[in-house]
Amino acid sequence: MSVPGRQIAQAVIQTIIAASGRSCGYATVPTSQSQPSGSQLPYHVLYELGQTVSGPPFGDPAADARLLFQVTTVGASPDAASSGADRVRAAFLGRTAHGADWLYPITLPAGYAVMGRELDREDGMTVAGSTYSYVQRFAVHVTTG
Repeated sequence: MSVPGRQIAQAVIQTIIAASGRSCGYATVPTSQSQPSGSQLPYHVLYELGQTVSGPPFGDPAADARLLFQVTTVGASPDAASSGADRVRAAFLGRTAHGADWLYPITLPAGYAVMGRELDREDGMTVAGSTYSYVQRFAVHVTTG
C-alpha cells in the first residue's frame, strides 16, 4: 500500500528542524523566510528518494511502506557540516534516556504511524569551493494505524 510521501516528508522536515534548530528545505535550499534560520548556513535539504512496500526491521507484516529520504547538510566549514549531520542523525535515530521512545518524534497525518527508522547510507562529507556538504540517507517505515 502507498502512503502519502509528500506529507511524510513534511513531517520529517519538522523533526529535523526540531532536532537541529536550523532550516530544512524540501528538495531545494531553504528560503530566506524559512523558519528558524532562513537560508543562512548551516541548513539542511531533504530529498524524497521513493518508497517501497515493505515491513520494518524484523519483518513486521503490519507495515505498509519503507520511505527513503536523503538529507544533505550544508555548512561553511567542515565542523558546521559534520555537527549538523550529527543533529540530523539524532533526529532520526536518537532515543530517550531509557531507550523506550524516539527522542524526536515524527508526527504523521492521522491514520499513519512510524514503525521503524534506520540509517540506510552515509556518504559523508564533500567540499565544493568553500561550501561543505554532508550526505545521509534514512529509511522510515510507516504503517496505517
